[in-house]
Formats: sequence, structure tokens, C-alpha cells
Amino acid sequence: MNRSATITRTSKETDISLTLHLDEGGEPAVSTGFGMLDHMLTLAFFWAGMRLELRCSGDLHVDAHHTAEDVGLCLGNALAQALGDRAGIARVGHGRVPMDEALAEVTLDISGRPWLEWRDNDLLPPVIAGEEKDLWREFYKAFATAARMNLHVSFHYGRNGHHLLESAAKGFGIALAQAVRRCGTAIRSTKGGLD
Repeated sequence: MNRSATITRTSKETDISLTLHLDEGGEPAVSTGFGMLDHMLTLAFFWAGMRLELRCSGDLHVDAHHTAEDVGLCLGNALAQALGDRAGIARVGHGRVPMDEALAEVTLDISGRPWLEWRDNDLLPPVIAGEEKDLWREFYKAFATAARMNLHVSFHYGRNGHHLLESAAKGFGIALAQAVRRCGTAIRSTKGGLD
């Protein structure tokens, strides 16, 4: 089974095209016009062992909010499409990766029930790479919603916003890799379905 998906989305705010391959590693090719988002996506999908090709042209003259949110939606849709009925996947994953003085933790369940729990956000500085810190919460919220996953991101400690976000991105990648891992053919739910 080829677990991949191609998504395109065009609006007055963004124009996005991406292809996601769950079972093919390789250097992600990401270009959104917002360098910090490119960096975090490259880290996440490298650590997930997935091949991502993504291009986005957004209204960066306003700010990077629409770009980050819409990219999150498209990535979540691609993951959901590539997984199909989610039969045979491990479903849950967890990642913790230190980045210098910073540590974040990511736990997720591709359960069909979208939720984002975003903890200890006060550790992040108000502005990171010229954008308000809430942009990152909106990115992960959009991803979780579109992928229909339960996603918990906790920032444990740290002083540098870049390091905190990098720790989270790497942990997210590791958690994704665990959750999409094939481990049989059954849907991992005692109720018989994921919703």
C-alpha cells in the first residue's frame, strides 16, 4: 500500500501544494516564505522519517498567520488521506527531545477525535522570528483538527524560543513516526472504529 497524499489548496490568503510520503525518508523540501516555519517543518518530517515536498505562497505582507494555519490544515489533510481508514497503525506516539537548555514533550493519538492541548505557553517569548508566538499554537491546532488527532504539546523548561519550538518539532516528528507505524491489520480500538 502506497501511503502518500497530494494536497492543493488555493484561497485569497494562500496557495499551497504538497506531497507527503509516510514511508519514504529523505530530506524534506519545504518553501513557505517564512523561514522559521520551513525550519520547523523540515525538522519534524525529517525526524518522522517521512518525505515532504511543500510549497506555499501566502500573504506574508500581512503576517505569517495564514501561511502557518493553512499549511497546518493541508498537512493534517494529507496525513489523514495517506492513512485512509487507519487500520493497522499503532495510533499513538510520544516524543521528547532536548534542545540545549529547552525540553518539550509531544504525545498524540490519531484517534479521529481532534484536540490540541498546548501547555506552558508562557515559556515562549511573545515574538519569535518576527511573529507572535500564537502562530505556533494555531499551526498545531490546524494540523490536529485536519488530521483528526488528539495532540498534546507541553513545554517543560527553557529560555530560548527557537530551542523550545525545535524541541517540540523534533518530538512531534518522533511521535508521528510511532503513531503511523504499521503493527498489524486491525483498527486499534475496542469499539471497532476511530471516531
